[in-house]
This record gives sequence, C-alpha cells and structure tokens, in this order.
Amino acid sequence: MTDRLTIDIYSDVVCPWCAIGYGQLTKALAELEGEIEAEVRWRPFELNPDMAKEGEEQEAHLQRKYGRSAEEGAAVRGRMKEIAASAGVSLSYEGADGDGGEAPPAMMWNTRDCHKLLGFALEQAGPQVQTELKLALFKAHFNHRADLSDRARLLDIAASVGLHREAAKAALEDSDLEARILAEERQAWDLNITGVPAMIVNGKFLIAGAQAPETYVNALRRVAEKSRAAG
Repeated sequence: MTDRLTIDIYSDVVCPWCAIGYGQLTKALAELEGEIEAEVRWRPFELNPDMAKEGEEQEAHLQRKYGRSAEEGAAVRGRMKEIAASAGVSLSYEGADGDGGEAPPAMMWNTRDCHKLLGFALEQAGPQVQTELKLALFKAHFNHRADLSDRARLLDIAASVGLHREAAKAALEDSDLEARILAEERQAWDLNITGVPAMIVNGKFLIAGAQAPETYVNALRRVAEKSRAAG
C-alpha cells in the first residue's frame, strides 16, 4: 500500500539552496516510488522583503549581508554548483532566452509578486501547476537572470505554465491575496523557520535545509510509519 504525504516547502525563488533541496527531494521521491506518494505545496518565505524594486547586485548584497569577501563568495558558489549538479539542478546562466550570450550581473530581487503568483496558482490550479510555476521561476532567475520585479515578465512565466494571463494580472493586484501571503510568512516565523528551504511533512514534521536524497528518504519513511501508527 502506498503512503500519501503532504510536503509544504517554505522557500524563496532567489534561494539556490531551495532549488537544490527540491532537486534532492525529487531524487528521494523517485526512490520511494510505489512506497510513498507526496503532494508538494510551496509556501512563501521572502529572504529580502524590504528589497527595493530595482533589486541589488547579488555579490554586493551577499558581501554586505554576510560580511564575506569576494574570494569567499567565489568558493561558496563553486561548492554550491557542485552540489547542485549532483542534485540535477543547474544554477548556470543560459542566456536571457536560453540562447547563450554574455551574462549580465546576477541580481537579488523583491519576490513578493512571485509569491502572490504562486499562491494564486495553488488556489486556482492546484499543487502540480504551482510546482511547474515554481520551477519556471527558478529557471528564470538562475538560468536566464530575469528581472523578477518586472510584472510583464512574471505574467509571461505564469502563462507559460497554463495560467490565465488576465487572472494572474488580477492576482498581482489583489490585496486580499497579498494579505494571505503575509499571513503564511508570519506562520513560518511562528514555526521557528528562520531559513529556507524548510519542509513541513504532514503538517507537523520539519525537515530543515537542503538535505541529501537519502536523508529525505529516511525522514519520509519515518513520517509515514508514524502516520500509520497514529491511525
């Protein structure tokens, strides 16, 4: 019999470890096929909620935020790309439209609108389409270095996964939806989530950070066992 779990992933679309964590989780779920089936839902967590619309150059932002040197930053990026590759995730620039070319500076953006679209996608189209949108936003940020503050670009991305463009545009302007997103972010803090990715399995079991596939496999099996024992 297949155990069915829910996995709520608190994350941000400009977080490389979130993309890596999902890649590792995907490998784990492939290993658990026929044993565990999971419904993945994405929950909002803004790394930089006060970021200005024009964004900030990524390396300058990270040096300021963490007090690290350019050399230290390069070492971290190199190691991160190695781990990403093992997870089947690319963090490399592929061109503005996938056609190569010289890479513009990597940027950090205010991602409130991204989270509003993800909330809209879950409410209107369900978790599968929401995941497709999340992956498209990851790709836009890491592989195409798109301006995530550009609503026209965000609507193009939403339409690319089958969401109605005008409905998505209305969602970006919906103050009630924004209030729900902010409430979910406060809930993350109430759960003592201060970094992402953070996965909540079946509403109560926390897996923090981007873990190796085998760690996810073992954790999900334990949750499934506890859920069966609880009836």
